[in-house]
Parts: sequence; structure tokens; C-alpha cells
Amino acid sequence: MFASSMKTVNLKDGMPLVHQALSRLDRELTLARKQGHLVIKLVHGYGSTGVGGEIRSAVQKRLCELQAGGEIKACIFGENWVKSDDQSWSLIQKHSELKQDRDLGRKNLGMTIVLL
Repeated sequence: MFASSMKTVNLKDGMPLVHQALSRLDRELTLARKQGHLVIKLVHGYGSTGVGGEIRSAVQKRLCELQAGGEIKACIFGENWVKSDDQSWSLIQKHSELKQDRDLGRKNLGMTIVLL
């Protein structure tokens, strides 16, 4: 099964604690694989005051660990989700519907793209 569109997951919904957001991340990655998604957009926020962002930091750290362990292919942090970024452009070329993503080019620190 292949789902061509990007799945969006809001990890900050309900204002969870960091460990709750990480648990949801793990569940959503598993579910996305089962559903046949290749790309997930994680909305994790960047802190309610615009600085800090414990969930953002923890999610990005976990994603880097998953990538290093071969459990995900790649992650593109929101600040790098621009056409001029080589990794972003490569993904967009493979999945042209991603050109329509409203966060593309906005350098949105509150989201991350994950390639499964």
C-alpha cells in the first residue's frame, strides 16, 4: 500500500508533556508506516513564548537518533524546509505534491518533515 500524500501529525495538540509527545511520535511513526505513508509532517511547535520549545528539542533529538539507527531515512527541520536545501529539493522532486505544502519556504521552526 502506498499513500502518496504527506501525513500531518500535530504532536503539540492538547499541550502534552515532553514524554507524552515522544510516545505519540513513536505511535504515529508506526501507524504511518502501516498506512503506507513515506513522508510525515510533524507539528511540534517551538515554545509558547517563541523561544525554547522542549518538545521541539526532544522530538528533533529523537528523530536524529532514529535516523542514525536506520529507523527513518531522513528528517528535515522546518528551518531547512526550503527549495534551496539539497535534501528538501531532492524530496520535492520525488514527491511533487510537496510543492503545495504551506510551510515550504517559511522556515517554520515549529515543524519537521520526516522521510520513512
